[in-house]
Amino acid sequence: MMTDSIGGRQAQVILVTGPSGAGRSTAINVLEDLQFETIDNLPLNLLPRLLDGPAPNRPLALGIDTRNRDFSTAGLLDMIDRLSRRPGTELTVLYIDCREDVLLRRFSETRRRHPMAPAESPGIGIARELSLLSDIRGRADILVDTSDLNVHQLRAEIERWLAPASGPALAVTVQSFSYKRGLPRGIDMVFDCRFLANPYWQPDLRDLDGRDAAVAAHVRADARFAPFFERVLDLTQLLLPAYREEGKAHLSIGFGCTGGQHRSVALAEALAMALAEQGQQVSIRHRELEERLQGGRVADKRPD
Repeated sequence: MMTDSIGGRQAQVILVTGPSGAGRSTAINVLEDLQFETIDNLPLNLLPRLLDGPAPNRPLALGIDTRNRDFSTAGLLDMIDRLSRRPGTELTVLYIDCREDVLLRRFSETRRRHPMAPAESPGIGIARELSLLSDIRGRADILVDTSDLNVHQLRAEIERWLAPASGPALAVTVQSFSYKRGLPRGIDMVFDCRFLANPYWQPDLRDLDGRDAAVAAHVRADARFAPFFERVLDLTQLLLPAYREEGKAHLSIGFGCTGGQHRSVALAEALAMALAEQGQQVSIRHRELEERLQGGRVADKRPD
């Protein structure tokens, strides 16, 4: 039996369902970008235990479809009824729909087997699944038809219904790294700062890093620092709204130098601070410093 939420907070739960090929997985990914905690294909019999106890700190999005191990139309309808009556829970059923002819075209183009008819034609599976889901479709609080939508339009439609009032946040990560160890994975924009004056050649700065005020001052004293930094900041400010409009949830910016200790760290710190002062959601990572701190490798004594 489900217990009430604790602490008086409403647990916001989005059940995301719909026919295979309509875009349900894309919808789950969009909700994850909107800071929902997302779980896909959770067996229905585990849902009560998931929701027992205190209300979660984040809204919860659960992907449910006919591939779920214990899926049944009656079982899902019963779960919707139970959650709708549950004190402390705000339930929304999001149904991602699509016309039958468009689903058939999508399966034909990708040559995927339909999960409801793995040994038969996709059309047979589509018909079976739509029949199973027809009553659930009628219980939807939000119905999004993707027949004439591309991925970006689907994202915009879900954000229109479910994004926080302030709009989806774009998280920015600024990181430093050493070119000797290659580019970090998943980086979007990279700036090489090896042209700046190297603090390594100053004995009193050699063992410090770019977070130290003396090292940062040394890097900033290079006449090329200010125009370079201003252009990087201007470019970032230009691109952030465009990335946000495109539906991007995360942007990673990297600064590289020889050893990843002085110049790249100082630039990453400076850009992160400038963006944070403008209200951006920013995190910082210094790859080489983190590894040295964790003892993952012996500090390289070659110049930064």
